[in-house]
Amino acid sequence: MLIFSLPGLNRAAVRVRRLAAQLSKAAMSTNNQGSSSPPAVSGDAPTAAILIIGDEILKGHTVDTNSTFLTQALRKLGVSVQRITVIPDVHEVIAKEVVVLSSQYTHLITSGGVGPTHDDITLESIAAAFQEEVYRHPELAQLVEEFFGVTDNDSPAMKLAMVPRSAKLNYGTDPQTGKQLRYPVVSVRNVYVFPGTPSFMEMAFTGLEHLFASSGTKFHSREVFVDAEETEIAPVLTKLQASWGRRVALGSYPDWLSNYSKVRLVLDSDSQEEVDKARAQLVDQLPKGSVVSLVKDPVSVAPAEVYKLASNGTTFGEKVKCALKTIETMLDQYSTEQVCVGFNGGKDCTALLHLYYSTLKRRYPDGKDKVKALYIRNVSPFPEMERFLQDTTKKYDLELISVEGSIRQALNELHDKRPELKAVLMGTRRTDPYSHTLTPMCPTDPGWPEYMRVNPLLDWTYHDIWSFLRTLHVPYCILYDKGYTSLGSMDNTYRNKSLQVVDERGVTRYKPAYLLENEAEERNSRA
Repeated sequence: MLIFSLPGLNRAAVRVRRLAAQLSKAAMSTNNQGSSSPPAVSGDAPTAAILIIGDEILKGHTVDTNSTFLTQALRKLGVSVQRITVIPDVHEVIAKEVVVLSSQYTHLITSGGVGPTHDDITLESIAAAFQEEVYRHPELAQLVEEFFGVTDNDSPAMKLAMVPRSAKLNYGTDPQTGKQLRYPVVSVRNVYVFPGTPSFMEMAFTGLEHLFASSGTKFHSREVFVDAEETEIAPVLTKLQASWGRRVALGSYPDWLSNYSKVRLVLDSDSQEEVDKARAQLVDQLPKGSVVSLVKDPVSVAPAEVYKLASNGTTFGEKVKCALKTIETMLDQYSTEQVCVGFNGGKDCTALLHLYYSTLKRRYPDGKDKVKALYIRNVSPFPEMERFLQDTTKKYDLELISVEGSIRQALNELHDKRPELKAVLMGTRRTDPYSHTLTPMCPTDPGWPEYMRVNPLLDWTYHDIWSFLRTLHVPYCILYDKGYTSLGSMDNTYRNKSLQVVDERGVTRYKPAYLLENEAEERNSRA
């Protein structure tokens, strides 16, 4: 009988060994009976399971990003990931999962539980799974001595040198330098043991991609975006998936936060011909007009698309051109450090932000300065608005300057906090209250903090705003798709009755804001 060479072996380790032996016999018996393989697009593609090990994941102390990285990386290499399992730092559990998963899939990749502390037990648990002893690997011991300067077998660092007897050391290649990485990844049979720290794990895996690269297998994906409820298209999806069988896999994913589609459909296959044919068949059978084009990243293409719109020769294109000219004139007089854009998440300032961002990136394509955005927070904001602000701040890489109070109070606070600011871009339209006498560039009134108010959208209409946003697929606050046409706080904002409809089942619904016909009813959302 093999004996573990770890000090302080207890009865739990013996139970692990016995359990592993039983599981190994069970796995061999199952394999000999010709058990069915896990679902896959193709039976020829190598498969993988990912085993995430760590109490910190199960307790919510740490967010698992390793499984996402590994799944995407393996797919690019032609490996079909069939299982992702998250388990605690428990000997018996780790050993059991290793026995079961390693016998079912081409590769088993573990992440976590490798280190010098008491809960780093992945390698000894893998040894138990395969009924092996662990020993001090001389090559690893030398690396530990070089890294940590210790030689004592009982030191915590030397635990990193203790591996199963049949372990192999796999040295990866640094993709940046082309040199061999100093520390190897340990593998036992078809089990590859990666660290849990994402940066180390990603570097180690990238350096060893050749171990998992499939010869000839390549996955192909196509997306279809649908502006229809999932329940409406479900019969079509069910029928098509049944006809395709395992040649093409079809996934349906509702998107509650998208302004432009309700469902994302994803087609997967290891045959480009099959997936292209399936996509054409899917588009043909979906409800007429439900398939929409979607610009996934409208921010990155903003300069090109906005200036293209401005030069299309239409009446609205001329309005876009005039707005851009106003912003460009402002930038001739003020540096980017002296300018901020008023942004509260509403439709007008969302259009304004997209215009300003486009102008900046066209004028300063290599500029590193963040767009400064002034957010005047009200006392009871909608949660949806707060989320949209967070998402927009990330998308446009904004420096969000948050202040509270009335506009005058906010500008006073801004003047004290950021005295370098001299001009404020505002999403004011001439139809807004007290705005009919404004000009594209005008100073604040006497008695107010001294700023240049810049109003590129003065002559735009309600429908112009929506034409701009939806033509360019600019994301906007989801509340506008729920019947709100003008947004304030939760205390003074309501759905617009002009958008209310009753469907064929007698259920009251609200059309989205861009379908409001009478612009004069825009502010009927506000108390």
